[in-house]
Amino acid sequence: MFTCGLYDHAGEWAYRVGLPAKSGVGGGTLALVNRQLGIAVYSPKLNAKGNSVRRILACKTLANELDLHAFEFTNVGSNFMQAMMQSRDSSQ
Repeated sequence: MFTCGLYDHAGEWAYRVGLPAKSGVGGGTLALVNRQLGIAVYSPKLNAKGNSVRRILACKTLANELDLHAFEFTNVGSNFMQAMMQSRDSSQ
């Protein structure tokens, strides 16, 4: 999915968003965080490469805000869910 899930946009997606993903011409995209979670976004208006600018922006924003980028060297493994659970436990 990382290398061809978004057709001609796959390379830029891997660099900018950093999540394996698969887009569809119907307007949906599914991005994955390894063994942690899936992110589904939907916006049917497509650009010339067959992807939605809104879908790309939504996934890029989530990946940046939640530190989900697979190639971020300071991200030690996929610990998103563990961090969320610790945050929840400390607030109770």
